[in-house]
Amino acid sequence: MEAAFKKILDEYNQLTAQMSQGGGVDMASLGKRQAELLPIVERIQLLEKLEKELAENQKLLNDDNAEMKSMALDEGRRLEAEILELKSKIEESLLPKDANDDKNVIVEIRAGAGGDESTLFAAEMFRAYGKYADENKWKVHIVSSSKSDAGGFKEIIFEIFGSRLPGPYSKFKYESGVHRVQRVPDTEKSGRVHTSTITVAVLPELGEKDYVIADKDLKIEATTSSGHGGQSVNTTYSAIRITHIPTGITAQCQDERSQAQNREKALAVIRSRVAAHYAEIENKKVRDLTKSQIGTGDRSEKIRTYNFPQDRVTDHRINQNFNQINLIMEGKFGDITETLQKADLMAKKEALKK
Repeated sequence: MEAAFKKILDEYNQLTAQMSQGGGVDMASLGKRQAELLPIVERIQLLEKLEKELAENQKLLNDDNAEMKSMALDEGRRLEAEILELKSKIEESLLPKDANDDKNVIVEIRAGAGGDESTLFAAEMFRAYGKYADENKWKVHIVSSSKSDAGGFKEIIFEIFGSRLPGPYSKFKYESGVHRVQRVPDTEKSGRVHTSTITVAVLPELGEKDYVIADKDLKIEATTSSGHGGQSVNTTYSAIRITHIPTGITAQCQDERSQAQNREKALAVIRSRVAAHYAEIENKKVRDLTKSQIGTGDRSEKIRTYNFPQDRVTDHRINQNFNQINLIMEGKFGDITETLQKADLMAKKEALKK
């Protein structure tokens, strides 16, 4: 039996022994851990049973009776397929779970290189993500935005939320990074292909209990809302700007109707940004422990290219191409996300074996 499976059985048996002794043990925590392990243990025990059956079946392959030997071959193939599938399920259940997968997300899209074309692509990606969210029965709410003269977005920050589990983070986390677009802009008369970029940051939305920031570390300012070009659009101090003093990270919201609502949204953004900042520092310290960075995209990493003339979307993390770019820009990210999830799973399985 594989060492990882034996380790689980040993832990389960030790918990059972400790709970039977009673005394000064924490029965609640031991019972909780035992309940967590029970489904895995049952699968491992079933695996042991199937492997014994396969070993017994192997002996029948030496039988002189041709019919018996043929039946043994068929049974052997069935058992081998069951064992392979069961092993895969056990390995998946042993992988560390992403604690944020059930959470809502805050997505930040910013125009990069490419001028107006970059801002237009930012707007198109916002629209595509909105349609993808709709497909998954999640809602989209804009927190703040800054439009360009061309009608695109210099920056747009929005929430994706809903009750369907797993949550938006489980799918949208694969979108963090630099997205590159290659196409002929509408304004390009010579037909020359331009290359532009946008950056996408996907942050799990954290509640007050998920991540606590001391009040003394926050500077909260109320200002008048500003519109396109920076001009004041009202005279009431309803817009909120929050600065996390230790890091200098800021967040602001002016799109809600009241100061209280803007404050709540800005606090949600600052919590997610500060948590992500410190998590990134820790991830760099332990990055050598895992080879899989598929699900934790570095914001400075070029992850995907959208080549319109060649009708091709390339995800550089898995070096795979996807066609029908027009459908993808209509929110059909399902194939890309599922392929990334499988690659992420395989990478984690390989890391578990080391």
